[in-house]
Amino acid sequence: MDRSTRTRFLWSWTVLVLVLCRAANAFYIPGWSVKSYKENEPIPLLVNKVYSDNTQLQYAYFDLPFVCPPTGQRHFSSGLLSGQSIPLNLGEVLRGDRIVVSDVELAMRRDTKCAVLCSRAVGRGDLERARQMVEDGYVVEWIVDNLPGATSFVTVDKKHKYYAAGFKLGEADHSAERPRFFLNNHHTIVMVYRKAPGKAGDAGGRVVVGFEVYAKSIGPGNKRLSDGCPADLRNIDGGFELLLPSNGTLATGSSSAAAHAHPSSSSSSADDGDKLTIPYSYAVYWREDSSIEWNRRWDLYFVNQEAGSKIHWLAMVNSLFICGLLTGVVLMILTKTIRTDIKGYRDTAVEEGQGVRLLRRKLKLEKTLGLLDQVGSGGGRLSDDDDDDDDDDGDDDGEALEDVTGWKLLHGEVFRPPQHGHLLAPLVGSGTQLLFMAVGLVLLSALGVLNPSFRGGFISFGVGLFVFAGVLSGYFSGRIYKTLGGHDWRRNTVVTALLFPGLGFCAVFVLNLFVWAQASSTAIPFGTLVAVVALWLCVQLPLVYVGSWYGFARAGAWEHPTKTSTGGARRTGPAAAGRQTWWHALRTVLLAGLVPFTVIFIELLFVFQSVWQDKSGYYYVFGFLAVVSAILVCAVAEVTVVAIYLQLCAENHHWWWQSFFVGGGSALWVFAYSVWYFFARLHISGFLSSLLFFSYSFMACCVYGLLTGTVGFLAAYAFVRRIYG
Repeated sequence: MDRSTRTRFLWSWTVLVLVLCRAANAFYIPGWSVKSYKENEPIPLLVNKVYSDNTQLQYAYFDLPFVCPPTGQRHFSSGLLSGQSIPLNLGEVLRGDRIVVSDVELAMRRDTKCAVLCSRAVGRGDLERARQMVEDGYVVEWIVDNLPGATSFVTVDKKHKYYAAGFKLGEADHSAERPRFFLNNHHTIVMVYRKAPGKAGDAGGRVVVGFEVYAKSIGPGNKRLSDGCPADLRNIDGGFELLLPSNGTLATGSSSAAAHAHPSSSSSSADDGDKLTIPYSYAVYWREDSSIEWNRRWDLYFVNQEAGSKIHWLAMVNSLFICGLLTGVVLMILTKTIRTDIKGYRDTAVEEGQGVRLLRRKLKLEKTLGLLDQVGSGGGRLSDDDDDDDDDDGDDDGEALEDVTGWKLLHGEVFRPPQHGHLLAPLVGSGTQLLFMAVGLVLLSALGVLNPSFRGGFISFGVGLFVFAGVLSGYFSGRIYKTLGGHDWRRNTVVTALLFPGLGFCAVFVLNLFVWAQASSTAIPFGTLVAVVALWLCVQLPLVYVGSWYGFARAGAWEHPTKTSTGGARRTGPAAAGRQTWWHALRTVLLAGLVPFTVIFIELLFVFQSVWQDKSGYYYVFGFLAVVSAILVCAVAEVTVVAIYLQLCAENHHWWWQSFFVGGGSALWVFAYSVWYFFARLHISGFLSSLLFFSYSFMACCVYGLLTGTVGFLAAYAFVRRIYG
């Protein structure tokens, strides 16, 4: 690539980055412009799903047998029908979203003091399911104008208001002798709005900047009006308890009647014909708040997380400190040890005699290395004439031979292809594919292109980046495969395209069978599975083929600075053990992997909390994550370089697989951390939820290990080529 081409290339990337930054600032929601509403204009309220921090099973809201089913009626003048499903992107489907239009009627600035939604009659089996879901702490997600319905809170100092996405399905009371469960059957909706920006606001348009839901449990002991609405919403006399008496009479949910019923009578799943009627109602109030900008309306969901900023800074400083120490160690190796070993013979001496002496030492060293190559290839042993080739300065000859120790003796073996290299190349290729995907996701999220308002965007972009990065996967896999002496590049292409994605798909499919049996929205629909397989085989596989062909046939193998001896392994180290035992190799991997883990373990707590615990929250500090990820890549590369250098100094040339395992060694610590997190922080109950947690954690750690292992391998490969070049 000439200078002009490089200049154009750099200018192109600069313009692209500037465009992305400008787009991130101009559009808060990619593909979603500011939506303004006029007076009394209808606004659809969408229902999504219910989820819990105590289980990994989610359910579509309208699939619950004890909520009001959709009636199919048309909403005001809009074209949406109640019960109509909203088209979802791939990410929304994979994360378990099932968004449907509800029967709740909303109109801009139109208050509704009370409206009856329906009266739902449920049997004992459905009642037991409702009790169990209340016990598990399930939370409901509604959506208006792309904002999730939130529960409003105030900080301890009462200076800040913040939102927690979702609202509780019900409440459990364990203070009495037996547990009691109350269902929230009345919802007060508070819509926060302000004047729309620009010309739309001048024309009377308004935008939604807040969506609050206050759920209440109103029992039959409270007086109701003729239309079924509660007469007094401020003074509630008893909640709606999920309990049927066992006397065969129709229960009304009365707390007093239920108090005399035996608990076991309500927990029976047998359907004896008794029904419990649950009345549902709602109220709507509109409140204007000009202090909230439309493009800042999501900030309320993150106010309570500002206290974690100090911890994020601590994590970044901790990562920088550890990475700085590693950088110092690597620089010391490069500047003091290796540079002295390689260039020590080329230094110009102040005195002429000393210069001649160093030159003779250099020539003697080169000759000694050549003779050692002959010995390693079966060419015989050093003769007396060779040993005494130069009668002058015998002490210098001894010093030259003493200098030929450690890693310098492996110059004829260090680039010998490893065993099972046909598997190493596809793994490294898949690792580069994952690395490209991870870098793209973190950068897009840090720029604001992927944000919580872009529902499902993170997963959708991740799948897209992974598929189109198949070109990189094929390129690196094909080129490494040829460097290791492979010939059947088509077979390597198929292994690269099918090995890692195939194993991942099979694992997800098996787990999906368990979730399907529970009728959970977490289960991936069959049509989506077919679409993913088609995307995999019809798009990714050809891209891997193209990249592999170019890397193998056009780019070719990387040239090594030293030739590999033809007589087999020549050096086996001081202990005659060129290949480490599995225990020593595992110990090296664990010790080396501990260093990158210390770089990320603080930030890892927030990631785990966002993924496994606070499903109603959103991970948003991608700026910190980008910095920590960059430090992690540097730490993995540096610790791998140090580990491989020490191994070469021990005259062990089996570094290919070892560099990959050392780079991915921190994945073992991350999985151990996930096990600790399960028992120490989570309250997950049930076999299936535990199975999903450990299975997905193991898969995530495999992905992380493959990514970091690739970074370690590439860093070690570049390092070895450099020191022997």
